[in-house]
Amino acid sequence: DVQLQASGGGLVQPGGSLRLSCAASGFRFSSFAMSWLRQAPGKGVEWISDIMNDDKTAYADSVKGRFTISRDNAKIMVTLQMNNLILADTAVYFCYADHLGDDFWGRGTQVTVSS
Repeated sequence: DVQLQASGGGLVQPGGSLRLSCAASGFRFSSFAMSWLRQAPGKGVEWISDIMNDDKTAYADSVKGRFTISRDNAKIMVTLQMNNLILADTAVYFCYADHLGDDFWGRGTQVTVSS
């Protein structure tokens, strides 16, 4: 079975940091582009970042310079280091895998930025 399990969310003050992880299993992880998306309360799903199978990365303008995506094919994991968090980063964060039309969603992890 394909599984994508995000973890690492929590409550953090503005300016703080969190590191999200997404553990994958059940598919050929190294071939897949991996992404992080989020959904804030009352809003649609927003793409945050992705990392290709060649380690090329891309970021939404809203997080560029604050978030860093990385992947470890040996550990079958993708991470999102989030620094200098702001209130607008409050959302449920999801990881997503995509390769040639095959795509998988993981269960989200809640990130709450609040003073």
